[in-house]
Amino acid sequence: MKHLTRPGEAQTMKNLTLLLRLSVIILVGSTVIAGPAAAQSGNPNVVVMMVDNHGWGELGVYGGGVLRGAPSPRLDELASEGMQLLNFNVEPQCTPSRSAFMTGRHPIRSGTTKVVWGVLYGMTSWEITVVGKWHLGDTEGRYPTDQGFDEWYGVLNTTDESEYTSQLGFDPEVVTPPQIQQAKRGGKPENVKPYDVPARREIDGEIAGKAIDYMQRQVRREKPFFNFISFTQPHIPAVPHPDFAGKTGNGDYADVAVEIDYRAGQILDEIDRLGIRDNTLVIWMSDNGPEVVYPHHGTAGYWRGFYFSAMEGSLRAPFLIRWPDRIPAGRQSNEIVHMTDLLPTLARVAGYDVPDDRIIDGIDQLDYLLGDQEKSNREGFPAYNGDDMFAYKWRNWKVHLVEQEDPRDPPLRLNVPQVYNLISDPKELYDLIPRGFSASWVLPAVFERIVEFQKTLIEEPPIPMGTPDPYEPAGQSGRQPD
Repeated sequence: MKHLTRPGEAQTMKNLTLLLRLSVIILVGSTVIAGPAAAQSGNPNVVVMMVDNHGWGELGVYGGGVLRGAPSPRLDELASEGMQLLNFNVEPQCTPSRSAFMTGRHPIRSGTTKVVWGVLYGMTSWEITVVGKWHLGDTEGRYPTDQGFDEWYGVLNTTDESEYTSQLGFDPEVVTPPQIQQAKRGGKPENVKPYDVPARREIDGEIAGKAIDYMQRQVRREKPFFNFISFTQPHIPAVPHPDFAGKTGNGDYADVAVEIDYRAGQILDEIDRLGIRDNTLVIWMSDNGPEVVYPHHGTAGYWRGFYFSAMEGSLRAPFLIRWPDRIPAGRQSNEIVHMTDLLPTLARVAGYDVPDDRIIDGIDQLDYLLGDQEKSNREGFPAYNGDDMFAYKWRNWKVHLVEQEDPRDPPLRLNVPQVYNLISDPKELYDLIPRGFSASWVLPAVFERIVEFQKTLIEEPPIPMGTPDPYEPAGQSGRQPD
């Protein structure tokens, strides 16, 4: 069994998170985890709130808020108290994005490149993880409690399954009705209640309540904790809690957006009430770009596109971080950060080393976030959609290898790559190659980096999707890509 270790500590436990002896609750895709017994004055607490398919342009601080008919005062305030990333990048789909967060590795390495149904999927037990909305395996051996978590509560897959039982012609003899489940390590999952649309409306309130209760218990025990709260909103169906239905007068989606802001405020208020604000690092972020299906659709604001594509509207997601007296307040940055960077960054916060027996794509960004340096440690990354590299983002440039704006349209592999400058052309409308080859120099620069990345896939072959456990790679390099 393996886990993140302190320098010099033997890797003896499998798939634990950043902190040892964790206790986990997954709340309809949410995980609450805790770390080692230590005084609150020791290691910092880490609270990560993740929302599901929340576009870059929704919050007031990102140009939405009142403009979207849904003020976001609590999250706008959080942005002013810490740092707001304008160029935080995720994967195009739920499973790969959460896999990237969990492992610090691009999902192409882990066999977790896309959302699938009806086949064996998810991470092999060989992967070393942080935590997330599960959606990373729904079979024995791949439950959260098989990945090192002590306990979990929630659903294993995706929120749109809550609509199954109310859909036309649903046959429970063919498709098992989805359930909210719970389990403890060493035990089998047990059903708690059906996960239907009424349960979907109420679950984020339950998640917030469970997370608050957990923080209270950890503070009483004087244990620092890593609390990962993966809210379900605004994933389709974007329907609000009954307390928020009709609150804005601007429809369900606006009501959901107001609820999202309120739930974040509940967590932040409890941190203050418990007196742990100064010793708690808080992150609020989204896993993907916005939904495309009306009336559950969101907006990426300044950018173009939706999830399941390589457009900026898919790759860029909101990200706020606060750590009082450590991260300067009121700072904004357009430097590139990627979802994979969170594992090594939070590992350093907790005082642990990342695994050295496999390629880790994530880069430690702590010095940048603390304001000790102005620049991110990352210049770019490959953007996969499924098993294909759709684009490569580098500095302020984007090179598209596959054209697809709307995820409902078929992808078109390009004979000649498209090159966009994201400063002068944020909507990615004007390909610079046919316009007098005015930026053709970008192609050799980017393709050199693409080739270097592809070499690492030969050096450490990817785990094929559907690989059963137990899995052990033929060779392990431990080299971190440039």
